[in-house]
Amino acid sequence: MGILSRFTDIISANVNALLEKAEDPVKMVNKYLLDAKTDLAEVKRETAEIMAQEAASKRSYDANVLEVARYAELAKKALLAGSEEDAAVFIGKKQELENAGASLQVAYAAAHESAVKMRQLHDKLSEDIKGLEQRKTAIEAKVAIAGTQEKINKYSDSADKVEAAIGAFAEMEKKADRMLDQANATAELNKKPIDEAKALEEKYRTGCTASVSEELAALKAELGL
Repeated sequence: MGILSRFTDIISANVNALLEKAEDPVKMVNKYLLDAKTDLAEVKRETAEIMAQEAASKRSYDANVLEVARYAELAKKALLAGSEEDAAVFIGKKQELENAGASLQVAYAAAHESAVKMRQLHDKLSEDIKGLEQRKTAIEAKVAIAGTQEKINKYSDSADKVEAAIGAFAEMEKKADRMLDQANATAELNKKPIDEAKALEEKYRTGCTASVSEELAALKAELGL
């Protein structure tokens, strides 16, 4: 059936390969399910129509069987009433109905077989779609997990970069310490040497100043100042 061509692709073994090629597996699965449900709805309509034809064929066949039985009974009554001529008429009508009934029986058998096959097909497609719905749920879960893992991988890369940066910072701190030590050493070397004589001179200069003060005070006393 042409309407089942898309669904046949879905339930075939190649569906996994098709999903692997899809950039968005969830989107593709949803599309396949939508197409499958559309096909199932059409199968349901055709199944209902064929089942209605089966029911109509059965009614016609059953009605024919009843008519055959009725004319057979009338033929018996005619014979019992002593009228072979009437019995012959009833038998002729009965045979006519039996001939028509053979065609009705064939038509009913064909309609019944078609209805059974369509019902089986409808039920199978319904079950297959249920299975695909479950697989869809699994695919959605896997895609969600994959997305989470991608985020973890991304943040793991960032963590690795930060860790590398911490190592680089440590090296920079060591280099900064070396530069500071070198600068301090250079400053120390740039200091002028201490002149011990000048230091002693300052010491004794303070002593001389004190002697001048004493002499000045004596001079004032002498002058009466």
